[in-house]
Amino acid sequence: MTETLSFPQDRSCPYHPPTSYAPLRASGPLSHVALYDGRTIWAVTGHAEARALLIDQRLSSDRQNPAFPIPQARFEVARRLRTPLLGVDDPEHNTQRRMLIPSFSLKRTAALRPEIQRIVDELLDRMLAQGPPAELVTAFALPVPSMVICSLLGVPYADHEFFEERSRRILRGPTAEESEEARLALDEYLADLIARKEKDPGEGLLDELIAERLATGALEREELVRLAMILLVAGHETTANMISLGTFTLLEHPDQLAQLRADESLMPTAVEELLRFLSIADGMLRVATDDIEIAGRTIRAGDGVVFSTSLINRDEAAYPAPDELDVGRSARHHLAFGFGIHQCLGQNLARAEMEIALRSLFRRIPGLRLAVPAAEIPFKPGDTLQGMIELPLAW
Repeated sequence: MTETLSFPQDRSCPYHPPTSYAPLRASGPLSHVALYDGRTIWAVTGHAEARALLIDQRLSSDRQNPAFPIPQARFEVARRLRTPLLGVDDPEHNTQRRMLIPSFSLKRTAALRPEIQRIVDELLDRMLAQGPPAELVTAFALPVPSMVICSLLGVPYADHEFFEERSRRILRGPTAEESEEARLALDEYLADLIARKEKDPGEGLLDELIAERLATGALEREELVRLAMILLVAGHETTANMISLGTFTLLEHPDQLAQLRADESLMPTAVEELLRFLSIADGMLRVATDDIEIAGRTIRAGDGVVFSTSLINRDEAAYPAPDELDVGRSARHHLAFGFGIHQCLGQNLARAEMEIALRSLFRRIPGLRLAVPAAEIPFKPGDTLQGMIELPLAW
């Protein structure tokens, strides 16, 4: 076992795991780490071990379990809430997932591609018309997935400033009180939106769920509100971070960007490699409900477990030269979207958004470059989704 270190920690470079995690990488596939409250839990860093554990039914996602590990004080409120999809186990999880799968299938995503391309082109037209410099997060990386998820769910994009700000506070609020206040405000907004849609239906996934599930009693109102929140927040926050950090990373690796410019057919492969390399959602949490023997260790019932995605996706046993970005690498079996029954429902949509956004950005602005030195550009702390706070660009 390594000396116990705190988890999570800040990155010193936005696209590399924290340098302080080096002992975890050196100690083998399982180690111990300490949470903010001093509790010691298991940290999984091995790729093969993570895949085995993430399909093990003895690990639970139930956040209402008193033994479930909480990484920061502001997330303690999650213990009181029944969080759809993310915080429940089968059979409840399977029921929720099955009713959403058609809306996030490959076929549905393919049908959305022209709309995604239209949104991307419109935003790039605006950026180019205004001229350099541009701040990519607010001008492009955030609006693309926000517009797409609003269109898919049937949420008015005119309200984007409200829900984007509340989403930010839920994920990054400095205190538990601020995060809870933001959650309650978003709860109230979505409950009101659902009530308005009941009286005046529109087009979107929420309208379908209201008609097919809420009206028939198959779905409780509170569950629908919570489900809507998960889809709305996750549907724009994650991809926005991937677009901004992916752009920064490619600009910092000009040899890899040159390969993409020379052969745009590499873009789907490059997106998978960026997902592996960046691992923006670093720290999937579980609690053991029974003893588990793995890699010569025993995870006891009641033990907390965290999956350090940034280290799992840099496991040398799974990827040669894992700390190098290689847009030609076959990295499809990365764990950026998780693995097993809780694997990200929106992964097809996220891939499409990233492919279209990055391909169009670098195609239409061939002279794209950082507007200030890389060291001066702020990025997010380690206790939230990784990404750029701002990304000033010029051309």
